Amino acid sequence: MDLRPEAEETSRGVSRSQKSVRASDRKWGREVMNLGFCVLPSLLMRAQNRLGLNPTQLALLLQLADFWWEEDRKPFPSKKVLSTRLGISERQVQRYARELEQAGFLKRVQRYAPHGGKQTNTYDLAGLVAKLKDLEPEFREVKEETKSQNTSVQRRGYRTNKAATQNSKS
Repeated sequence: MDLRPEAEETSRGVSRSQKSVRASDRKWGREVMNLGFCVLPSLLMRAQNRLGLNPTQLALLLQLADFWWEEDRKPFPSKKVLSTRLGISERQVQRYARELEQAGFLKRVQRYAPHGGKQTNTYDLAGLVAKLKDLEPEFREVKEETKSQNTSVQRRGYRTNKAATQNSKS
């Protein structure tokens, strides 16, 4: 069974999402992709250091993101599931979640069953989303500058123009 979402068709009859699915199938294998995938912004990995996330904190956020399928339905995996996936104790999951909460990346919300018993926490990742949105303009600017520089390098006469500019500055 294919667990991947359907996408709208483009004018050529093949959607961008379908092209991505086919590319992912070729790269990772259809069987692997059929077990599911998680959509994440690359900025999360690129900005790990800037965000001050250690490897385990990032891994915990990635695990939580894997459970977050719909914007308005926050993830609620158990500490046991997270500890098994990460290879750390449930107590360590609690500690890392607390650190991430104190740093404003997530908010843990307790859930209760109708009879009053405790259920797994819900994890609100709005803080992480906000931090990424704050960093986006800076990363976009650097990306655009790099693209502009790459375009300049590809133009005829780049080296002679660059050398002339440097000589005139001296």
